[in-house]
Amino acid sequence: MKPENQSGVSEFLLLGLSEDPELQPLLFGLFLSMYLVTVLGNLLIILAVSSDSHLHTPMYFFLSNLSLADISFSTSTVPRMLVNIQRQSKTISYAGCLTQVCFVLIFAGLENFLLAAMAYDRYVAICHPLRYTVIMNPRLCVLLILLSLTISIADGLLHSLMVLRLSFCTDLEIPHFFCELDQVIKLACSDTLINNILVYVVTSVLGGVPLLGIIYSYIKIVFSILRMPSSGGKHKAFSTCGSHLSVVSLFYGTAFGVYISSAVTDSTRKTAVASVMYTVVPQMLNPFIYSLRNRDMKEALRKLIGTSPFSRL
Repeated sequence: MKPENQSGVSEFLLLGLSEDPELQPLLFGLFLSMYLVTVLGNLLIILAVSSDSHLHTPMYFFLSNLSLADISFSTSTVPRMLVNIQRQSKTISYAGCLTQVCFVLIFAGLENFLLAAMAYDRYVAICHPLRYTVIMNPRLCVLLILLSLTISIADGLLHSLMVLRLSFCTDLEIPHFFCELDQVIKLACSDTLINNILVYVVTSVLGGVPLLGIIYSYIKIVFSILRMPSSGGKHKAFSTCGSHLSVVSLFYGTAFGVYISSAVTDSTRKTAVASVMYTVVPQMLNPFIYSLRNRDMKEALRKLIGTSPFSRL
């Protein structure tokens, strides 16, 4: 294949999940429905938290930010896929592809850090209940959000700028429904050793540290709960962590599942299908997990829907 300088690359081809023309309307309807459910569900969470004064606590502050990150994550991938299916086009511009890579990394990283911050919040609430309001003060909560966002943006920009130094071949087909960093790097004709090392190192640090923080927090939480004398106190403590633990399991479980599937299979198309499980499904299910498992959230949503103009029709 003839190498082509990065300045001469005009567009990439997103092959999507299937090239079968008969499946395109089905995929369009499925992903449009999933995207609308994701946006609506997470938007309801944000509105419920902001409108109910009882939910103006650190836990729900982090939850509303997680919902915003979920909406942004899905918006960075799904709408472009829907447009390509509707136009029967597989192209995405070079600048558009790098922009998508950057935003996917930013919002994936932000979700990662937010889940760690929520785990720390639960740790403080259960292991240090008397000092909870002192430790988890508004200043610390805002600082954690800003720090998470800053690191995520730096990560996204770093990888995107490193891709700019690569030269690409004439074969610019990405066997995916969005521009994933690994797939873009594989298309390069120039040396990608630095890029690959950077991906492994940064992913290990920015993914591993929050995960270890979550694991440590829940180990301390479990030991603290087991020392509680009453069974009612144990049940209440476990119930406050249930929703967050479910979301953490879904997010990391699907991500590890995609990593394992890509390692054991040579089919890039199967890997693309598996990646839906961490780029679309968790963001859609998170609002349901929190609204169905959390009594305060269900009450806030009931009040919000009850006061909406549509409820009077």
